[in-house]
Amino acid sequence: MLDLGGRDILRADQFTVDEIHHILNTAGQFAEHLKNHDRLDTMAGRVLATLFYEPSTRTRLSFESAMLRLGGKVLSVASAMTTSSAAKGETLHDTGKMIESYADVAVIRHPREGSAEELAGGADIPVINGGDGTGQHPTQALLDLFTIRQERGTLTGLNVTLVGDLKNGRTVHSLAPVLALLGNHLTLVSPRSLAMPAYVTDALRKHDVRVVETEDLAEAAAESDVLYITRIQKERFENPADYEAVKGAYVVDLDLVKAARSGVILMHPLPRVDEIAAEVDSYEGAAYFRQAANGVPVRMALISLIAGAT
Repeated sequence: MLDLGGRDILRADQFTVDEIHHILNTAGQFAEHLKNHDRLDTMAGRVLATLFYEPSTRTRLSFESAMLRLGGKVLSVASAMTTSSAAKGETLHDTGKMIESYADVAVIRHPREGSAEELAGGADIPVINGGDGTGQHPTQALLDLFTIRQERGTLTGLNVTLVGDLKNGRTVHSLAPVLALLGNHLTLVSPRSLAMPAYVTDALRKHDVRVVETEDLAEAAAESDVLYITRIQKERFENPADYEAVKGAYVVDLDLVKAARSGVILMHPLPRVDEIAAEVDSYEGAAYFRQAANGVPVRMALISLIAGAT
């Protein structure tokens, strides 16, 4: 039995293949409990602290829902940049030392890359990275893998296309390396100014998988088993004119779906803006809302595993 007890979850690429499958299998068990409306006490008597220094809907609510469904309690600090002692100059290291007295597990979202690691450096409890700037979002990558396995029945040998803001997207920075680790082929579609960072593509090619970079979404879609679409992240642009130049660069509509490989699965970490037309929601392979729902069992699995409760 693999033991993840006490581990910080800071990066998606920190896991071995066996650990990934163990997490996803555990998530599958919790998904069955949720489907059966089972009452769980896995985390009874324990507390999860959520510290969100950046806006969030799905990540924050799914973590809190996960802990409550495990029978635990939640301490939550929303808008932590202005409502916590960060406004007084407290470092994340010291915040970590403080919260270890109040909680058994902590989740942090922060606009600065490396913030989760800094919090973990001070905390003597497991810390989960809920997104650190343009860096990593490891739990999103795990729920994405869970979704792909549910929708396609496998995690190996697929043609997966990542579309949109690949420069700033922590979701794709996290997902791409584990897709490569699991033996999938990757196509990266973006405007040239929003290409995947070189440090990510260099790491991908070390796994000896095919990596194609292109600006042609239609051509890529015709060969894709999974289309993973991301929004152009307006908040990451310093110059509004630069955003306007790439806004709406790619739009997935029914015409594109019809021209894509038969049975293609559509995913998106959400929120969407205009990159997926609402008409696509009725397509049976549109998995993005199922993907969002999968955040609960996956995060239930992670919380319980690192707390040593499963």
